[in-house]
Amino acid sequence: MTRLTVAQAVTRFLARQHSERDGVERPFFGGVFGIFGHGNVAGIGQALAVHGDLPYYLARNEQAMVHTAAAYARASNRLATLACTTSIGPGATNMVTGAAGATINRLPVLLLPGDVFATRVANPVLQELEDPRSYDVSVNDCFKPVSRYWDRINRPEQLPSALLAAMRVLTDPVETGAVTLALPQDVQAEAHDWPEELFERRVWHVPRPRPEEAALRRAAALIRESARPLIVAGGGVIYSEATEALRAFAEACGVPVAETQAGKGALPYGHPLAVGAVGATGTTAANALAREADLIIGVGTRYSDFTTASRSLFAPGARVVNLNVAAFDAAKLTGLQLVGDARAGLADLAAACAGWATDEAYRSRVAELNRAWNATVDAAYALEPADALLPQPAVIGAVNAAAGEDGVVVCAAGSMPGDLHKLWRPSGPGSYHVEYGYSCMGYEIAGGLGVKLAAPQREVFVLVGDGSYLMMAQELATAVAEGVKLIVVLVDNRGFASIGRLSESVGAERLGTSYAYRGSGRYDGGPLPVDLAANAASLGAAVIRADTLADLHKALETARAAEQTTVIYVRADPMIDAPSSEAWWDVPVAEGTDRRAAYEEAKRAQRPF
Repeated sequence: MTRLTVAQAVTRFLARQHSERDGVERPFFGGVFGIFGHGNVAGIGQALAVHGDLPYYLARNEQAMVHTAAAYARASNRLATLACTTSIGPGATNMVTGAAGATINRLPVLLLPGDVFATRVANPVLQELEDPRSYDVSVNDCFKPVSRYWDRINRPEQLPSALLAAMRVLTDPVETGAVTLALPQDVQAEAHDWPEELFERRVWHVPRPRPEEAALRRAAALIRESARPLIVAGGGVIYSEATEALRAFAEACGVPVAETQAGKGALPYGHPLAVGAVGATGTTAANALAREADLIIGVGTRYSDFTTASRSLFAPGARVVNLNVAAFDAAKLTGLQLVGDARAGLADLAAACAGWATDEAYRSRVAELNRAWNATVDAAYALEPADALLPQPAVIGAVNAAAGEDGVVVCAAGSMPGDLHKLWRPSGPGSYHVEYGYSCMGYEIAGGLGVKLAAPQREVFVLVGDGSYLMMAQELATAVAEGVKLIVVLVDNRGFASIGRLSESVGAERLGTSYAYRGSGRYDGGPLPVDLAANAASLGAAVIRADTLADLHKALETARAAEQTTVIYVRADPMIDAPSSEAWWDVPVAEGTDRRAAYEEAKRAQRPF
């Protein structure tokens, strides 16, 4: 038996957990991010300080550290993550947004919020939510709907089963997401005699389940009968490391590959069958093929509304085959379900379809559409109006060029994720990291930190707008403190550009989307005297201001050569849009307005199932 406090037992257990897939083992937890208060300092804080089982990182914001953990998990293909600890109260509830993002994006993160006293001897304690219906309720109950597993450890004896259940969920590619273990502050500090086997080295095998044989035969028959098939590659292709299997299947069968936000980079830019982004933020090439397709082959996608253009993109007669490790996603769009790992399933599909391929006319159509879109992107990247602010697409083009083969672009919210999805030319898997399941403002810098911690050999380019930056810039200080180099391109367009455009389209006339003084009843006065570049410098980053495209290229070259975190500040024109995807997104328009008729017309193309 080993006598440790509950918190010491937690950190010791976590340090001995490993994941394994395809014979490769790795530690599952890369460390613990934490901010301490009275609810966790004597427990998890003391355990990390004295026992040192895991590396500790000091964050500046609790939501941000969950974003960092989620980004770390994504950059590790869900085979590793970070734990996050906070005190009870606002520190804990600050993590709820991050937990929701991790669960929506199917990314493993472990949350260890402090909780009120299990013994209740001093109730109500500081930061306790008093619920007259039950003394068993605390603010940590907020985590229940956004966690894939939730538990409260009221007795030391409950800890072993909770830890093992947490690991089961975290390492399960179907069930994974945020896991919350609420730890009452008195229980954290309580000592207990633990069995030695609790702290033995454990290896959690991540399986590659194969689709059912009968389902494979049905899917292969549908593929062989098709003339215009299109693959929609989602995040599951990346996470299961199935990109080579995807390439082999696509090349053997002559099937073009379109990509979701999470799946972007499944095929590198320049591959003749890579048609880029699909859906509301897609390329005209991918979307034209989607409309013409008689068969959609979804691989590892959850078919968000952006991917399907709110279910208006695919032809009414198109059939659907879905390969997904989660039956929940495989059943979407009433498709034929291939429940299994993406890599294993693609290899089986390739074998089942051996000898079959699309005809030359279809491949020529793919090449023609690709050429037209590439010319459109070239023009957008080169656009620099005289005596005007830079267009956002030109900023993206400069960053794309600077990223090269080893760069990773990180983004999350505003107009840039849509522009990146359609315009960015990925070098391969792992080069594109845009959080668009939750599209959480503030994710960008924290997420970039997580990517760099998981992949220190890569150059990380964070693209963040002024709106997102003002919500959560403080992890710049964390990057500086840890000596973690980020290249942050801060694009200032004085407001919320994407919502401004959307606001106009639904009749809200850009209300609340401009950063300006209040003028005649609205925010239509002069621009605010906010200096975001000076703010970044005050957080310890090196700062370069770029006014022209030439300035930006030079700044990016300087930042790549630097050893410290560098912020490149650039003004952009919010009124210059990226090229259109020629696809729709369902956002309701108020009835009785002059824009309602166009909205109702667009809705007629929606498929109900």
